[in-house]
Amino acid sequence: MHLPKILTPLVACVLLATSALPALAQSKGDQVLLDMHQAFRKGDRKKLEQLLPSARGHALEPWAAYWELKARLGEASAQEVQSFLQRYAGTYQEDRLRNDWLLLLGQRRDWAQFAELHPQYRMQDDREVRCYALLIDEIKGAAPANVGEEVRRAWHALRDADDGCTHAASELHASKKLGALDIWRKARLAVEANRPRVARSAVEIVAPDALPALRELLDSPTKYLKAHATARGKARQELVLLALIKLATSDVDAAAAQLDGKWGVHLSPEERNWAWGVVGKTAAQKLAPEASAYFANVTRDTDLNDELLGWKVRAALRSGQWKVVRKAVDAMSDEARQDSTWVYWKARALLEGRPHDAERAEAQRLFESIAGTRGFYEQLALEELGQRVPLPPPPAPLTAEEKAAARANLGLNRGLYAILLGLRGEGVREWNYTTNRHQNGGMNDRELLAAADFACAQEVWDRCINTSERTRGVIDMAQRFPMPFRDAVLERSRAIGLDPAYVYGLIRQESRFIMDARSHVGASGLMQVMPATARWTAKKIGLTDFRPEHITQRDTNIAIGTAYLKLALDDFAGSMPMAAAAYNAGPGRPRNWRNGPVLDAAIWAENVPFAETRDYVKKVLANTTNYAALITGQPQSLKSRLGTVGPRGSAEPESNKDLP
Repeated sequence: MHLPKILTPLVACVLLATSALPALAQSKGDQVLLDMHQAFRKGDRKKLEQLLPSARGHALEPWAAYWELKARLGEASAQEVQSFLQRYAGTYQEDRLRNDWLLLLGQRRDWAQFAELHPQYRMQDDREVRCYALLIDEIKGAAPANVGEEVRRAWHALRDADDGCTHAASELHASKKLGALDIWRKARLAVEANRPRVARSAVEIVAPDALPALRELLDSPTKYLKAHATARGKARQELVLLALIKLATSDVDAAAAQLDGKWGVHLSPEERNWAWGVVGKTAAQKLAPEASAYFANVTRDTDLNDELLGWKVRAALRSGQWKVVRKAVDAMSDEARQDSTWVYWKARALLEGRPHDAERAEAQRLFESIAGTRGFYEQLALEELGQRVPLPPPPAPLTAEEKAAARANLGLNRGLYAILLGLRGEGVREWNYTTNRHQNGGMNDRELLAAADFACAQEVWDRCINTSERTRGVIDMAQRFPMPFRDAVLERSRAIGLDPAYVYGLIRQESRFIMDARSHVGASGLMQVMPATARWTAKKIGLTDFRPEHITQRDTNIAIGTAYLKLALDDFAGSMPMAAAAYNAGPGRPRNWRNGPVLDAAIWAENVPFAETRDYVKKVLANTTNYAALITGQPQSLKSRLGTVGPRGSAEPESNKDLP
């Protein structure tokens, strides 16, 4: 641990500010903080109250006080909250509690207190708080002209049930500033996402009498559709649409048959287009060849949202329908069209067939607008422009004053202290708040580089990487793509015939070089190996003395992780995209995903059905390309690492069925 180096400026500042306990008391107080954290997680209010006095003067006292008050916030007085906000003014915990209190005031409909407190809210990243604030502005007659659109966007982006945006939507619907279609679309999204409570709250706004029918169709969409012959009126039509959406999530072909054979004529054009969009999306996620045909029934792309249009593009890429790609991207929202994914594919679509000069010029402009080293499509755009992926020029070295300012920053110190103490979640949140939200617009590029340098020096690699990635005008590759344990990684990789850049690219995505990282499913260590996989691989490579607790040891984790990656790479005939997918989702899934047409691997990766794995594959390959440039000092090609993906060839050996 590097706590002493962190504590020197931190404790000095705390002592000066609070006349707190001597620095020697810090080690005793650490256990108090850890005990309070456990008590908070268990909801043990009595223990929190008992321990709080012992945490006074500790460097992380704001966390202790936050946990104690947060645990009983529903019963706290406004004066207690105000006292906390004053005592810890300027800290993350102050604004975190303000966020919590604002949500409670909103639920209580205490608009006066909410309006008084909200202007001091610095984070401004809570959609529910934003909806409450917009509703208060509407009540006061001071809402922006697009208040309905703002509430709709925030509400539709929330997957789980909430009070703030649901209540604001209800009020704005009553005042005719939010249309019935916006409410029904929320219900559609909820049914597709299997969020029945959210669906009920939306339907209750626009058609409360339809709640019994909603319950029926959620229980059995097939039974509901068979029990009705027609759908007269908006509510009936929307209920049929919800039943079709629910059916599509379990039996997409049955939903398509119902839509094509009976119910399509009973729906409005917009409802019918949405239904076919959901059917097409569900089929596309199954990589079904019928997906494009289902999407072809959509008569107006602008009736679909960005999520459905994204899957329409993916299905069109898979079937080589480049005109459909162009049309679907053009129908997306302004925000979606600026995403590098859709910029790249729109440009590629413009160049297919026999493009005229204007199309070639537009494709060139689109590639140039995203080309760079930052990510998968940015790198591919560079190569479309005839360039390889280079090392960007390094920024000017940090000055002693810039480094000193970062090391004296209390928020950064508290964040690192919490992380190194074992309170990683709390430390990450405080660090991110300090770099992103504490000041309007977040830190500037030089401040971010200095903060990243501070984290790098403490070997807190995830904060080093993530902070450096936020710079806009400069790129420090050494910070963004560090190479801890270089000798161990390079030696092991080369010994078994793996590209060390590929190994580094995968570790960076898996764990951000956190040696004791543990995922929610139980994967552990630098290379995030599952226990069963670790045992199998250890036996395969002859680690006879392997025990489960060894998996977080650096060299053991690297040995097992690289061995498994090499076995996966060999099983997929050297395909880096498929081996990365296998590492993330297990080898069985990419074996199925490769069936179908032979595809450009970028198209294959974009069609990976799981969002997590799709993002993972693209990031690992982009990381690999950047690490190769760092290791070799030469510009690199992402395309050369992609190749094509298709069914297993007859000349290829059979799959390794033992590979877990």
